[in-house]
Amino acid sequence: MKSIMIILALVAAIIIFLSSFIGFNATGNAIKMPENRDDFAKCLSDNGARLWGTYWCSFTNSQKQMFGSSWQYVNYTECSLSNKAGQTLVCNQTGIEAYPTWEFKNGERIEGVLSFEELSNYTNCQLE
Repeated sequence: MKSIMIILALVAAIIIFLSSFIGFNATGNAIKMPENRDDFAKCLSDNGARLWGTYWCSFTNSQKQMFGSSWQYVNYTECSLSNKAGQTLVCNQTGIEAYPTWEFKNGERIEGVLSFEELSNYTNCQLE
């Protein structure tokens, strides 16, 4: 009995570990991820995509975590003043009302966390 529990725990740990590399959405379907996140993030910026967000927003942070170390190549504008004391002038002037907000070359804005596939569709940056 004890050995069966250990085996089940190991199998669960392996599944959780592998799913962190593969990625699954809320319905359990595999998420398409770029082969090279650095190149994908650079492509987004090169194609005029910009992310507006705040350091304290869990959704902005979720979007950042999707990119991992490739986050450094994403064109990002921080909208929060220190200590959550309001919104920066550039974000006010730009009309940013929600976080995160993606803005694309054609001026279209989408509020919320976007998948790699959605970002690919808006920018023509290839996932593979």
